[in-house]
Amino acid sequence: MNLLVDFARTGRMGPLHCGMPLSEAEDLLGPGRPHPVIRMRPDIDGYPYAWNDLELVVTQRVVSGIWIRSWPGSMAKLPSLVLPDSESYPSTVLREDLIAGLDAVDCRHEVNDRLTFDEQSSILTQPADVCAVFFKPGRDEHVPDRERHYLGVIHRHTA
Repeated sequence: MNLLVDFARTGRMGPLHCGMPLSEAEDLLGPGRPHPVIRMRPDIDGYPYAWNDLELVVTQRVVSGIWIRSWPGSMAKLPSLVLPDSESYPSTVLREDLIAGLDAVDCRHEVNDRLTFDEQSSILTQPADVCAVFFKPGRDEHVPDRERHYLGVIHRHTA
């Protein structure tokens, strides 16, 4: 939870940040797994490089987005640079728990109307502009309460 709250508050994930060269990120994380479109057209922009559940969106060889995907009821895997001393962590994060973590560190947040509808809700943090999107679980996701909203992705993206 500390990793998610720090990211939401600062827009940074340890030394990773939007605006850094992809080469610097790969020096820190090791080679990423490029999206299949990048393999076909290495000069294309806006597609992610992945390190398990961490994705860095790349535009003109510069990190333009940082994403952590979460699958309720399972374990998420992140590079040790991002989550020291652990290969994985439980990825079942309730909306209320993340909001409580943000409130505890005085991180302002508001409902993100553009991504809040039907079975989905979203918040946007300030001043870091990190977006967290929550969903009700799918039928294959094993969670304690199927009526609650769980974190599906938390991300920051620059223009």
